[in-house]
This record gives sequence, C-alpha cells and structure tokens, in this order.
Amino acid sequence: MALMPVVEALQRVLAEARALQPEMVPLHEALGRVLAGNVMALRTQPPAAVSAMDGYAVRASDVTTAPVALKLIGEVAAGHPFNGEVKAGQAARIFTGGVMPAGADTVVIQEHTARDEGTVMILKVTAKGRNVRDQGIDFVKDQVLLRKGRRLSDRDLMLAAAMNHPRLSVHRRPKVAVLGTGDELVAPGSSPAPGEIVYSNGFALIALARREGAEVSDLGIAPDRVEDIASAVRRARDSGADILVTTGGASVGEHDLVQKALAAEGLDLSFWRVALRPGRPMMHGRLGAMQVLGLPGNPVSSYVCARLFLMPLIRQLSGRTDVAQTTATARLGCDLPANDERADYLRATLEQGPDGPMAIPLPSQDSSLMAPLAEADCLLIREPHAPAAAAGSPCVILKLGL
Repeated sequence: MALMPVVEALQRVLAEARALQPEMVPLHEALGRVLAGNVMALRTQPPAAVSAMDGYAVRASDVTTAPVALKLIGEVAAGHPFNGEVKAGQAARIFTGGVMPAGADTVVIQEHTARDEGTVMILKVTAKGRNVRDQGIDFVKDQVLLRKGRRLSDRDLMLAAAMNHPRLSVHRRPKVAVLGTGDELVAPGSSPAPGEIVYSNGFALIALARREGAEVSDLGIAPDRVEDIASAVRRARDSGADILVTTGGASVGEHDLVQKALAAEGLDLSFWRVALRPGRPMMHGRLGAMQVLGLPGNPVSSYVCARLFLMPLIRQLSGRTDVAQTTATARLGCDLPANDERADYLRATLEQGPDGPMAIPLPSQDSSLMAPLAEADCLLIREPHAPAAAAGSPCVILKLGL
C-alpha cells in the first residue's frame, strides 16, 4: 500500500465522523462541552431599570441646578422594590441593583449629596439617566446568545445561568479507549528487566484526549500475542468506545500483531502508512461503530499522529466547529535541506526575532526522543518535496502547549 498524504488520511478519518447525540446536563457539568443547539434567553436582563450606584433616585428635572433640597420618601434595596412614586421635589434612597422607583429617571451618587433627617441636599447637577442601567441593557428575552457548536467556557456558563437555564443540551462526550502493546513495556515505577522499557505513550494520549473533552478508559498494556490484543479490542468495543487508540505493533514485522488482531475482529481497514515523518506506520479503520487509530510505538511518532488525527476526530465527534487545528507563521531559525515525499513535523523552539517569532529545529529529530518533544514549543511543518529553505524564510508551525 502506497504512502497516503496527510491531508487525504485526515479526510478519511473524519469522513464518517458525525457529532454524537445530544444530552441534557446541569450547568456545573457543562464546562468544555459543545452546544447541540442555539440557546435563547428565557428572561430580560436586567428585567427592569436598576441603579448602578449607591445614591438617591430622583427626577432629572429636579437636579438641573445645585444645590437643591429634596424630600426623602423611602428606600430601595436590591430585591426590595419601592412601591411608591417619586414626584417633583422628592427622592428615594437607593442602593446598587435596586429597581428604579416610578417617576425617577436618574441616580445621584451619595458622594454628591448631604443628608439631614427627612431631606437630602443634592450638591451637584446630574444628567438625566445617569447611573441607571436600563431594562434589557444586557440582553432581552428570546435573544440567541450562545450558538450551536460553541464549546462552553466558564463565562458562557455564567451567561447561561443569567439567561435562566439550569441545564443545557450538549453533544455526548466521545469515549476513547487507549491500549498500549508490546512485551517490552512495563508500567512507570517498575524496575525494568534487561530489554524492557517504561511505557509512556499512553499517558500523553490519555491526557490529550481528556483535554479535548473525551471520556477516556485506559486498557493498559497488552503483550505481543494476537489473542491478548484481540481481547483488549473486544473490551473497548463492548464498553461502547467511539474511538480505540492503539500504540505500538502497527507495522508489519513478525512481532507487530495489532493489525492481525484487529483483522481477526473484523476491522474494515481504511489506510495504513502515511506520508508523514514521524509517524509513517499510522493505521485507521472501523470496527462497526468504533473508529480505530493504530499509532506507531515510537513516542514522538505516537504523539504527532495523535495531534494530527486523534485531536480533530475527538473535536468532530464532540460537535465542535473548530475541528481544524490552527497553524501560525514564523521565520526559520536555520537553513533546512530539501524535503522528500513525506511531510515533516520537526520539533522546534520559538524565539522572538527582529521580524517576529523564529522557529529553531532541535538538533535531534529521532522519533524515540521524548526530552526534545517536552522542550519543543511547536512543530515546524515542511510539506512533501519542499525545496531547501534558508534561515529567515517564512515557515508554518503548529504550536504546542496547554
């Protein structure tokens, strides 16, 4: 099977990925979830004109000159409206958030007044409407304020609550199952025997999937036996996973058994091998409703493939509109040779240069090296067959980080 371009591979991964069914959740569980429909205000905010300051509610026509004495007729606190009417020559004590009493159209702040028993002296002229928040100044009933496809932030939840929504309709979180494979893998904290290595890929994949809003189950490590791998695949399918992510064993060596195990379970293979560095032995297919991403075993290859394929897939299943990852431009920090038929994703650091950010590839790009990956600020993208590029040339980057 020939190497597949990254763009085509991503198109195949996303081709049949539809936003998962909606569910109603309480506001306190909606952070990071994606709206399944538009959200309209169920009320007007504020529902009536209110005071923006502590002071005195007056008629503007009474405070066109100062000083002027007005008769106090009552008090208005937030949540305790005043039933009377402010008439000519009168004022009502009012506090922030208090509903403006009938007849009053202006609030004189308390710093511009002097009070003496049943009278308040207005010491400064105040324009009509000053220090008053008009009815509906924030939003009005039936106004659409949050739209379908929006990933809800903490500020959105504040707004939804003010709109009087205790629950919201959001798309179900994608369920992702992560499986490591390989006889050589042991858990962190172990004492590896000769030939064994500490399993690390899954921790990045699980964290990435959770950050993108998925529910994640860790299937642990399966040894290099077809039946053990197939058993883990069945557990993922039986648990209702939307995506199974395997790491390691996706190639065609004698000990690369993931494809064989998946084929035994009925995998409909979409592609295997992508024109990508690092990450060539990347695999995708379907087991019924469950999508399968077979990622390489080398840690950097695994991570790069997860950024390029797993992240967009989670976003699309979540109903998000920002499925495509946003790239940025920078300047090359060094000369680079011409590229071959594979797209390169080079680990690079960013520094501020005279013409903007500069991307400096790290000295070693070996796909097994995790320290440079942790050090990197971005992935520097070089298209297949890109010509040699000199330092200072424009380049495209994919920023890393939280």
